[in-house]
Amino acid sequence: MDKLIYERELLERGAKYICGVDEVGRGPLAGPVVCAAVIMPLDDIIEGVDDSKKLSAKKRETLAEQIQKKAIAHAICRIEPQIIDEINILEATKLCMKNAVESLKIKPDFVLTDGNMTLDIPYEQMSIVKGDSLSYSIGAASIIAKVYRDAVMDEYDRLYPEYGFAKHKGYGTKTHIDAIKRAGICPVHRRSFTKKWQ
Repeated sequence: MDKLIYERELLERGAKYICGVDEVGRGPLAGPVVCAAVIMPLDDIIEGVDDSKKLSAKKRETLAEQIQKKAIAHAICRIEPQIIDEINILEATKLCMKNAVESLKIKPDFVLTDGNMTLDIPYEQMSIVKGDSLSYSIGAASIIAKVYRDAVMDEYDRLYPEYGFAKHKGYGTKTHIDAIKRAGICPVHRRSFTKKWQ
C-alpha cells in the first residue's frame, strides 16, 4: 500500500513541509492524552512505519528513535487528566494536537491529522480516518506519541504500583477496574471516566 499518496499529492500542489499529527490515549481511565506532530523528509523513508497499534512495543521503540533522529521537526504534547475532566476528552485532544503543531520549530505548509477533527490552527489541513495506517507522516506521529505515552504510564506504575499501569497503560481492563474498586482512584485517574467506580 502506498503510504505517501496524500503527501505526494500535496508535494505536487507545492507544499514543502507536510506535518502528520496523531493522538494516543483518548480512551484510558488514567494518564494524559498525548499528541505528536512530525514533519518527515519524504525522500528518505523509514521502512516499517505504520499505525502504532499494529507494531510490537520493541519495534515501536526502535522506529520512534529513528523517526525522531530523521525528522525535520517534531513535537510531543500532553494534556493531563485534570484538564481532560474540565474540558472533556474531545476538546482536550484537539487542544493537544493544536499545541503539538504550534510547538514545531518549522512551520508546516500543510497538516494531516488522524481521525475526523478540524483543528484551530492557521494552516491548511486535512483529516484522514485511519490516517495512521494510510499516511506515512501520521503513522510516524502515532509511533512517537505511543512510545512517549507508554513511558509515562510505566513511570506512573512505579509511583502507583497497585493499579498495574505498566500492563494496561491506563485502559479500562478488568484488572484495572478491580484495582480502582479496591484502592480507589489516584491523582493520575480521570475522574470523569471513573465516576461509576469511585
